[in-house]
Amino acid sequence: MTIALERGRTDVADRVVERLAARAVTEVAGVGGSAHRVLGVAVGDQEAVQVTARVTGDRAELDVRLSVVYPESVAATTSRVRAHLVARTEELTGLVVSKVDITVTELRTATARHRRVE
Repeated sequence: MTIALERGRTDVADRVVERLAARAVTEVAGVGGSAHRVLGVAVGDQEAVQVTARVTGDRAELDVRLSVVYPESVAATTSRVRAHLVARTEELTGLVVSKVDITVTELRTATARHRRVE
């Protein structure tokens, strides 16, 4: 038993991991939020990246919903997101990230992110 274990235990709530991970995703170039969908059709403005976390003991599993900015490679972008999420979540929480599932909900053009209001 280590000294740290003798002093007590630290539990990190699922919601805390979700917020940290959602923030970490925004640190990766070429990624946007997940569009709200009704009957499979994107409606309204882009929402934030959506993350669901399941923490069990010292391990976390993440489900992420995001968009990729066109013409970025979906495969390369999601690979960067996955690696970054594992590193940042482990760094910030001390949890081991055992799984990161990513759903790309939309391809967005760079101009769609910066709409003009007249």
